[in-house]
Amino acid sequence: MIIDMPDTTTNAVNKRLVRLRDEGGAVALGRVLTLVVLCDERDVETAVEAANDASREHPCRVIVVAPAGADAEARLDAQIRVGGDAGASEVIVLRASGPLLVRTDTLVMPLLLPDAPIVVWWPREAPDAPSKDPVGAMATRRITDSKVAQDPVKMLRTLGGTYAPGDTDLAWARDTLWRALLAAAVEQPPYEPVTAVRVEGEAGHTSLDLLAAWLTARLRCPAKVVRVPGAEAITKVVLERKSGPIVLDRPDGRIVTISQPGKPDRRIALPIRSLSEALVEELRRLDPDEIYEEVLVKGLPQVESVA
Repeated sequence: MIIDMPDTTTNAVNKRLVRLRDEGGAVALGRVLTLVVLCDERDVETAVEAANDASREHPCRVIVVAPAGADAEARLDAQIRVGGDAGASEVIVLRASGPLLVRTDTLVMPLLLPDAPIVVWWPREAPDAPSKDPVGAMATRRITDSKVAQDPVKMLRTLGGTYAPGDTDLAWARDTLWRALLAAAVEQPPYEPVTAVRVEGEAGHTSLDLLAAWLTARLRCPAKVVRVPGAEAITKVVLERKSGPIVLDRPDGRIVTISQPGKPDRRIALPIRSLSEALVEELRRLDPDEIYEEVLVKGLPQVESVA
């Protein structure tokens, strides 16, 4: 069910939510968190779809705030989605204009679930310091997505300089399965130290940078990112060792082939993770990610990037 509320207030929206709950519609008591999405109009439906998918594992109240345009007049148009139109969540879309966009925290506060953690997600462009954003300052976790920013690598390095506990990036979640495979490969005989790392893949895909930063931080060796025109996501990781390289090759974005000296090649399914899959993973933890902090703050500055 979708309920449109043009030219309204957040108090009126909250009262309508209470009425819906009393009538047997949305049940807020089962929500484990409040997910606040700060985005442009072009990303509203994509963000709602991903949040709906994520809500099946993490039932939540989703509050989407998007600018309604360049109108100087203060106006708020709201939309409430419940039931089949909201997955396992209840979705409130707020389209604001004028002075209402200056302090988005005042729009969000009346709609927050009591005693529930707050997670903020910027689906595209994010502030240079998410923890200093008015809404970000209220949040337990702050999720960015540097991969789709206008300048992905620049955004990632800016976030490294302003990191605060609770910050994370969906590019990091897209690396999880790669990290598991690489850790397993290194822990096989002959247990030689890795002397150099090369990560190849899509230009502007910041998962390459974070994976290389993780490897250089963990293996204490130089790491290089090679950006390949026309590639899709991460295509190859090479770990140089004295007896020969460990190579993980995924040219098609679906199957990775693991090659090691003296061993037969292995092929494992490793499809590119969807937006909702990455979001689901980041919502699984609400505490600071110390490994991500180490990678972003200490590992990333050591990575060499080759266009």
